[in-house]
Amino acid sequence: MYKGGYTGKILRIDLTNQTTKEEALPMEVAQNFIGGAGFGIKYLFDEVKGGTDPLGPDNKLIFASGPFSGTTVPCASRMSVTAKSPLTGAVGMALTGGYFPVELKFAGYDVLIIEGKAEKPTYVWIKDGKVQFRSAKKLWGMKTTDCQQIIKNELNDQNVRIACIGPAGENLSKIACIINELRAAGRKGLGAVMGSKNLKAIAVRGSVEVGITDRDKFRKARDEFAKAMKESPVLYPQFSKLGTPMVVDHACAIGIFPTKNFSATGEYAPVDKIGVEAQLTRNVGSEHCYGCPVGCSQVKVAKTGAYEGIMAEGPEYETFFSFGGETGVDNIDAIIAADRLADELGLDTISAGVTIGFAMELYEKGILTDKDTGGLKLNFGNDEAMLTLLRLMAYREGIGDLLADGTKAAADKIGRGTEKYAMHVKGLELPAYDVRGAKAHGLNFATSYTGADHNRGYAFQEIFGIPIPYEVDRFSADGKGKLTKWNQDVRSATCDAPTMCAFLLDMSVPAIATQNTANLMEAVTGLKLSAEEVQTVGERINNLARAFNVREGFTRRDDTLPERLMTEPLKAGASKGNFISKEDLKKMLDEYYTERDWDINTGTPTRRKLTNLGLGYAADALKL
Repeated sequence: MYKGGYTGKILRIDLTNQTTKEEALPMEVAQNFIGGAGFGIKYLFDEVKGGTDPLGPDNKLIFASGPFSGTTVPCASRMSVTAKSPLTGAVGMALTGGYFPVELKFAGYDVLIIEGKAEKPTYVWIKDGKVQFRSAKKLWGMKTTDCQQIIKNELNDQNVRIACIGPAGENLSKIACIINELRAAGRKGLGAVMGSKNLKAIAVRGSVEVGITDRDKFRKARDEFAKAMKESPVLYPQFSKLGTPMVVDHACAIGIFPTKNFSATGEYAPVDKIGVEAQLTRNVGSEHCYGCPVGCSQVKVAKTGAYEGIMAEGPEYETFFSFGGETGVDNIDAIIAADRLADELGLDTISAGVTIGFAMELYEKGILTDKDTGGLKLNFGNDEAMLTLLRLMAYREGIGDLLADGTKAAADKIGRGTEKYAMHVKGLELPAYDVRGAKAHGLNFATSYTGADHNRGYAFQEIFGIPIPYEVDRFSADGKGKLTKWNQDVRSATCDAPTMCAFLLDMSVPAIATQNTANLMEAVTGLKLSAEEVQTVGERINNLARAFNVREGFTRRDDTLPERLMTEPLKAGASKGNFISKEDLKKMLDEYYTERDWDINTGTPTRRKLTNLGLGYAADALKL
């Protein structure tokens, strides 16, 4: 019996038979995986068989919050969404914030598992333990904001929280995301999984109070956490006022802001057009997730031309890259408009922008012609073409159908050597860091269980010069295997599993992250974990995710980077002359696998490692 943090309940929804079932959350699962991504990966490995079609009814969509969600722990309204990714074929796990995560907890559930496929377009209505299956016929085809508003009107409750898909998810674009409010469980094509199940939306409302096991310990742990937040020289003075877009200036300064499909990093750095100074001219306010005192999400409104009056929550740093630097667009209002359009269509902004940048480079090289594009002039910097392509991709029209499944699928179809311009790892498009100037960050891209995902093992030591657990040289390959393991395990255990905002790890508590999580876990849930045991939870999560991917056929050969990053040194800027050579990558991978106790030739976790982590059943499944 849980005393706090957890509701202790899992809700299974079978769309095929329109049935529901409640199950108890086993105590050992909470102890070993904490929550969020830990729960998602645990149930994904256990219940989705190897070789399952990601867009078939046997794939499962798993929503899971953490034990701190719904309490007064700041910045804990987060939730993981996990499935087998249709984009990569590997683990697909994304995190989202806002208000939906805590509302699912208030509705009575730690985990929601969606199974099967509805016969017709459907949305699910969950309120305080009661579930209804409702027709989504009139919602099918709607953009995400309209969909959410119509459901609120239909349910006669404007405080209902909704996660839904847009046209991109309905049309099974493998870069479609899931939108709640204007937040996104982005990347990995999870919106397509939802669309493949004929599930337009999930609406939740609840009144369950999340308990606290020991209120005295809780006040002490929360106060220590809040103190670290206040003492951060960045969190409140800068980040709460500027949000993630402030990183544009910094990334340009250190020469790693990618531009023009990673072909002009350092040469083209449009700080004057889309940097902080320009951003401040468009800011009109900020948005907070539930219980967050920081409010990092900056609301912006476009002011010029055809884009005047369009509002977006963001764009975040990644989107200033994907619809700005990556595509060569320096019109800040076009970037704001593209961000809002992508949210409405339910497209992941990173994958969509990188795919468009890929197409633009092919067009400029003459590989794609006006005949291929339907007359669209896909030159770098053409903002009108960028927004047109977003619509075409979401609706799978014209060249949009070719690009709707991301860069890897497009390159496979086009051929003619275009794979060397496709900037992805395992099918997932690269995010906003040119890792030729940050080698541990690059190793994380290569080894992350979701593909090129900065959030799985963010190397803040390289990006921001934070010397925790130690100072590093971002241009050196030495010691980066050990560092990457640390980053991945600590981030999984202190952010992705308890579902805490990862920005706090980078800016406030990197030195005390695992102890902070241990203190909060004991106070909130009563489960006692040492700081070392918290980090072991992260290691367990990463190993089980790796085991899932190994079962799907992934090996060491898939832990690589795009050819451009390994053969073309940066030509200009503060990282000029640097790249990750194949020798560098080999050296880092050898160290990484050794640190993880994985087979150095295949990248497979050893039976010894899995057994030591309590994952012997995974070793059995892999026949190790």
